[in-house]
Amino acid sequence: MKLSRRKFVALSGAAASAALMGMSCKSGNNTRKITGGFVNETFPLGHKLRDHIPFPAPKQQKKVPVVIVGGGMAGLNAAWWLEKHGFRDFVILEMEHGAGGNSRWGENEVSAYPWAAHYIPVPNKNALHVRMLMEELGALKDGVWNERMLCFAPQERLFLYGRWQDGLEPQTARTLSEREQYKRFEDMVRKFRASGKFAIPLEECVAFAPAEIAALDKIPFSMWLTDNNFTGKYFLWERDYECRDDYGSSLADTSAWAGIHYHAGRQHDEKSPLTWPEGNGWIARRLIEKLKAYIQSDAVVWKIREEKNGFKVLTQEIEYSAEFIIFAAPTFIAPYIIEGRKMNLPAQAFQYSPWLTANLTLDQMPRENGIELAWDNVFYNSKSLGYVDATHQNVAMHRSQAVWTYYWALAEKPPLDARTFLLNSTYEQLRETILHDIEQAHPDIRECVKQLDIMRMGHAMIRPSPGTIFDPLRRMLANGKGRLLFANSDISGISIFEEAQDRGIRAAQKVLDVLGHNAKSPGL
Repeated sequence: MKLSRRKFVALSGAAASAALMGMSCKSGNNTRKITGGFVNETFPLGHKLRDHIPFPAPKQQKKVPVVIVGGGMAGLNAAWWLEKHGFRDFVILEMEHGAGGNSRWGENEVSAYPWAAHYIPVPNKNALHVRMLMEELGALKDGVWNERMLCFAPQERLFLYGRWQDGLEPQTARTLSEREQYKRFEDMVRKFRASGKFAIPLEECVAFAPAEIAALDKIPFSMWLTDNNFTGKYFLWERDYECRDDYGSSLADTSAWAGIHYHAGRQHDEKSPLTWPEGNGWIARRLIEKLKAYIQSDAVVWKIREEKNGFKVLTQEIEYSAEFIIFAAPTFIAPYIIEGRKMNLPAQAFQYSPWLTANLTLDQMPRENGIELAWDNVFYNSKSLGYVDATHQNVAMHRSQAVWTYYWALAEKPPLDARTFLLNSTYEQLRETILHDIEQAHPDIRECVKQLDIMRMGHAMIRPSPGTIFDPLRRMLANGKGRLLFANSDISGISIFEEAQDRGIRAAQKVLDVLGHNAKSPGL
């Protein structure tokens, strides 16, 4: 084989670089060993609860007035509200190694990174409790947001027809008809927003919704779009992407009310989301620091027994006697551990979306085609949601390294089939699926990744299927009274931070009301 001098030098340089980086050359393709595996695997404990496999009897007994089951955002905010109003006789029981729930995070030598929730849209001005918390944590001062916590530009980009474009709204080859559909949809959303029937938190607007608004919850978003002559393929792709991103469900599996609420529930005077390298882990870790004295990790609640004067809460080590239970764990777990209380959760209203999240640590940056790397990077027509650059907010970070957080809501499958797929897939199979998906935009990604870890979440978030938001049992649990109070965001039918916080605070406030603590706050 005859090689020119230029080709010979280029090939020699590539071989030297591969050797230095630990790559090997095989069949003409550069490959390297990528380390990693599954992380945060706690589903065996969940399956043990599901199958009613007995746990060892507790070795100790403790009496505490309030037990919070679950240390996700709902449980942490319930605890924050109790402690903030002077009530400190409670415990948070968290089955994982650490609290945080869907706001868990990780950290390595390159950056902190999220494992799930990675941002909060700038809260509406009437979101008093979110703003109160943000002020306390230092993100908001005198009505002004900390600029370092608002997403830096470029915020979003879309890989479409072999090239990155600015923003997620497809620009290439849109017809005049499709542009008209975008404009018409914006006009309709503006009217829905002005009606006040799509607020955040949602419970108050649901309680007083007129019949024509409530009827939207009975039909799929896909049907509503068809009935209103929205047919453009780019327009429909973007609506479907939004449903998969926020709800983990497709257009056909999302209620029309929830699909409209995605747009109409938020004010648009402040557009930048709040985000951090570790995503919402930034909020979680500060709440955990404030509340660490009350948190018991690795504490699996395997039985709650209702008695005449309260409850017995059993974990592996301790049996708690409590007057109140704030059940902030996912509600679908309740029927498996609460004795003596019938809870036939309707399958239609309590479907949970499975997710896969992966964090890729890069020690060099791949080549780009189009606009520069953004915070949120999406592939057109991919089953995944693309990836978020965890290092985007770190102004001190040298851009030769990064951590990318890849998201895949398995919305294309029924939830049970998706859970089975996740459980039966090997790490190697899922790693190859992820890399193959990213390769469409970054053909050299395998040369850049040194570690790829995967987290599987079988019941990541509630899915607002048709009928969920106005389901009678959901609303009954949301407005529950007594001493067993449900507080997970799934009680709202939508899994977003504001709903988790609202549910936690509402439950905490009901406890304070019964105990005689005068801690009333606007919105409760």
